[in-house]
Amino acid sequence: MIVIGKTHTVEFAMGGWGTNKGLGTPWNPWDGSEKRAPGGSSSGSGVATAAGFTTTAIGTDTGGSVRLPAAWCGHVGLKTSLGRISVHGVLPLAESLDSPGPMTRSVEDAALLYVAISGPDLNDPLTYRPAYVDPMPALKHGVAGMRIARMPDHDRAGVDAEVLAAYDEALKVLEKAGASVVSIELPEKLADMADPLGQIIYAEGYAHYSHLIDDPNAPLDEDVRPRLAGGRSITSKDYLLAKRDQQRCIQAFHQAMADVDILLTPTTATPAPVVDTIDQKTTPALFTRAVNMAEMCACAVPVGFTKAGLPLSVQFVARYGAEDVALRAAWAYEQARGFTIGAPSMTP
Repeated sequence: MIVIGKTHTVEFAMGGWGTNKGLGTPWNPWDGSEKRAPGGSSSGSGVATAAGFTTTAIGTDTGGSVRLPAAWCGHVGLKTSLGRISVHGVLPLAESLDSPGPMTRSVEDAALLYVAISGPDLNDPLTYRPAYVDPMPALKHGVAGMRIARMPDHDRAGVDAEVLAAYDEALKVLEKAGASVVSIELPEKLADMADPLGQIIYAEGYAHYSHLIDDPNAPLDEDVRPRLAGGRSITSKDYLLAKRDQQRCIQAFHQAMADVDILLTPTTATPAPVVDTIDQKTTPALFTRAVNMAEMCACAVPVGFTKAGLPLSVQFVARYGAEDVALRAAWAYEQARGFTIGAPSMTP
């Protein structure tokens, strides 16, 4: 592949909004009048893909950093299973969670890039962990006979009305395409998993970068510094208990999804907000972090636009190692919906 450029990210890959005070926040190309969040942390990759600067980009997803830019910039983002793609040479944030993945303008391109960059690497022992299934042979087999779970009603609370309308329409499209849409009980609310995952990220991130976080003279983004500084107060006991809770979560969620192929959720609870309105102490990763916490994979796909012309997205969540299933369902939806991403205005 030909590398054509390095794009901006959130400092240390620690932030879902996609902002960067030091180098500048990449401009979400879907609004030329107001600067809206591009999603992070792989914000520049998201903008470059959406704006047509490149056909493919790569991000790292620790709590949503591939899927959030995909959602708000209007393209496809694949969160891969831990160990599926080598992290050798990648700036670490939380090594027990970091998952590189493709960002593309179509599901088929995501599958092709995934095939190209996945596989064993002697420099990353985790890449020998998951059994690989090539997604290409079954990619275009459709969703007939697949069981797709809708998210529980309690997870709809607080979600933007246009997001929910697009999500419900996506379920109808999948059902019409031959999938069985069913209800399941999840072990806990999806949004309730955001904070526990954050504790793991803060602890591991602080362990890597404490020498910078604790240095008041280090020229760090002052929105990012306090996030990682939260790891300073997390004891080894707290961290090990959090990892133990994660193992229980992994088991419980995979059991809950034992009889379904896909769990469909919105990728974000809202469309891209205006940057100046963002509360940096919060996270937009209310649906995405659950996937990382439960060690699953997921493919974020555009499902339409708001009345104001901002992209909307859903994520196809599959069990660990089932990227082929997530991509197959996402491709089938993409074809059945007939949704064309189009080209946004790139003149702010």
